[in-house]
Amino acid sequence: MKRELNIADWNRKEHFEFFSNFDEPFFGTAIQFDCTKAYAKSKELGVSFFVYYLHKTLVAVNAIENFKYRIEGDKVFIHDIINVSSTILRDDKTFGFSEVIYDENLDKFIENYNTEANRVKSVPGLITKEYSENLIHFSAVPWINFTAISHSRTFKVQDSCPKFSFGKMTEVDGKRMIPMSVHVHHGLIDGYHLGLFFEEFERLMNE
Repeated sequence: MKRELNIADWNRKEHFEFFSNFDEPFFGTAIQFDCTKAYAKSKELGVSFFVYYLHKTLVAVNAIENFKYRIEGDKVFIHDIINVSSTILRDDKTFGFSEVIYDENLDKFIENYNTEANRVKSVPGLITKEYSENLIHFSAVPWINFTAISHSRTFKVQDSCPKFSFGKMTEVDGKRMIPMSVHVHHGLIDGYHLGLFFEEFERLMNE
């Protein structure tokens, strides 16, 4: 479900109109994140660390309203729930785009992820279905300990989905560190909201 945002009364109306006119309205940042506790928790639970931090990312996204805004034409809609389109790597080293349904319950989310991952692995190609608007785009590059990352984009297609990437986990002074980046549409999200996301994500990962 979604509802239309009243742009006329929005305190960010000018910001939205200003940045929406940019050829590249996205901005982003990359950080090194201490995932020591989260990695240990995932091993304690016997679950994939990738699916564990994917779930925590979605929980944090769904907790912050601005991350649930999507642009459709000249309107902005607020979605009740945000799901995820994650890249799924196949045995032949190609990947396909998925659409995993969010569930606050980790076990249920893992079920949803496994079902969708098996579907993507069973079919060829990059675009494996018709995708919804209420998504974040998510990818992992566990071979690279990046300090910055960019994304391929076409400016012919309207896009306002936040984009998340995680890199290679390394050990530094006894801590497990992982690079993560977030790119967001500046017409919908400012640095303040990005800071809220990082705070909530850190809290969830250290539970």
